Amino acid sequence: MAKPIEITDPGLQPERTVIAWNRTMVSFLIASVVFLRWMPHYGAGVIYLVALSMLLALGIFASQRARYRKMSRGVRAERVSADVLAVLLTTGTVLALGVCAIVIVLGP
Repeated sequence: MAKPIEITDPGLQPERTVIAWNRTMVSFLIASVVFLRWMPHYGAGVIYLVALSMLLALGIFASQRARYRKMSRGVRAERVSADVLAVLLTTGTVLALGVCAIVIVLGP
C-alpha cells in the first residue's frame, strides 16, 4: 500500500490540477458518447473516434494518482514542473480526433 500523501500546500495546487484533468477526462467521455450518436449516419468508422477518445480518458484516469504525487512533491520542494508530455499527448489526440472526424464525415 502506498504511503499517504502529506498536504503541504494551503492553496491545494495539486488538487486543482487533478480536478482540471478530471474535467478533461469527463469531456472526452462525453465526446465519445456524442460520437456514438454519429454511428447511424457515418457508419462503423465512428468506432475509431470513440476508441481514441476513450483511450485518452482512460490514460488520464490511470495517471491521476502519479500526477498528484508528483505535484505534491513539487510543491513541498517548491519546484513544480509542468506535465508537458500529458499536454502534448492531449493536444495530439484532439488533433487526431478532428482529422478522423473530418475524414469520416467527408469520406467516401
